[in-house]
Amino acid sequence: MSLSTYILMDFWRNLRNFANSFFIIVLPAVLFLIFGVSTDWNEFPLPSGHGNVSAHTLVGIAVYGAATATTSLAGSAAVELQQGWGRQLALTAMPHSVFILAKSVIALGMAILPVLVINLVGLFTVTEMDTSRWFATAALTVVASLPFALYGLLAGLAFRSDAAVGAASGVLVILGFMGNNFFPLDGILLDIGRFTPMYGVTALARYPLNEGEIPTSGDGIIGTDPLWMILLNVAVWSAVFAVGCYLLRRRSTARR
Repeated sequence: MSLSTYILMDFWRNLRNFANSFFIIVLPAVLFLIFGVSTDWNEFPLPSGHGNVSAHTLVGIAVYGAATATTSLAGSAAVELQQGWGRQLALTAMPHSVFILAKSVIALGMAILPVLVINLVGLFTVTEMDTSRWFATAALTVVASLPFALYGLLAGLAFRSDAAVGAASGVLVILGFMGNNFFPLDGILLDIGRFTPMYGVTALARYPLNEGEIPTSGDGIIGTDPLWMILLNVAVWSAVFAVGCYLLRRRSTARR
């Protein structure tokens, strides 16, 4: 079996999985309709002048959907390897490195789906955004999901069960809330949220739209996140997840 054939078959297998498709594609789209379309204040223009509040919400929920995809797929791949799939691969012509590459491509493909669907919903509803910034935020949204592949891998290595990976994906709802993904936060929740893993990647994806400005639920702003702080958040949490994966993998190898 060629690599491309394996990727297509496994991608189709994950897409046909109702639970995967629901939480990765359908749920984020529904959340966007609730938080980004149905309320009147979503049509207010952002202070930056590059779009409206609906566009701000669209990017946040698209990041949540893409992160759910990479978390789920990467975590499941880790569980598969630890439950014996790695020994089966050793009997075939597909080495571990190629298996990991295939799973990475599949995870990225699944991450693109919620971004595409939510942006299409926004395009045909109330979302307003400059065309160039629309493409820029969509591309950064996919990139922003990559650290959560490490998060999913960490969950898979730590607990070695699909249920644990599902729970890790469920935790993303809380992280998304604290990351300012669903609706604008303020006060102490915003102060705490700035230190959570979803906040940095969401702010990075939104940067072409609002240039770091933090809007309220009306038409004002309550602060600005400098780009260096956003990148620092992304870098620190990516490093935390990567170190955790390395230590857990090393522990697993030592036990053998």
